[in-house]
Amino acid sequence: MSGEEGAVAVETPAQPLGEAMDLMTALQLVLRKSLAHGGLVRGLHEGAKVIEKHAAQLCVLAEDCNQPDYVKLVKGLCADHGVGLLTVPSAKTLGEWVGLCKIDSEGKARKVVGCSCAVVQDYGEESEGLNVVQQHVKSH
Repeated sequence: MSGEEGAVAVETPAQPLGEAMDLMTALQLVLRKSLAHGGLVRGLHEGAKVIEKHAAQLCVLAEDCNQPDYVKLVKGLCADHGVGLLTVPSAKTLGEWVGLCKIDSEGKARKVVGCSCAVVQDYGEESEGLNVVQQHVKSH
């Protein structure tokens, strides 16, 4: 057996050559790299602690979160501490991107748990996706 037992194969979205990466694809890559490097926290409680410590690089919030106080708190914390905030349409999508699911033998996500908030502490490594996300955050 190889020394990489327990390693999970992460599929990266197919990227046509010569075409600019869209924001959601870039964000997905950034979140997966951050998760692989242990720099991603999930959920309101953990995320708020990281933002308060000024250790957050980026915050991602699900648009379909049905708790207005939750959304207001996350947006307020990000504004107070100068943390970039991006939104994704669905908590289930965000949950899949941050690893809150099981991957079956065909590589499809199963039993996805919704995630309304994820905070990146450490991007892990430089990538084209990271550049796209950082440009978007700076421009907004």
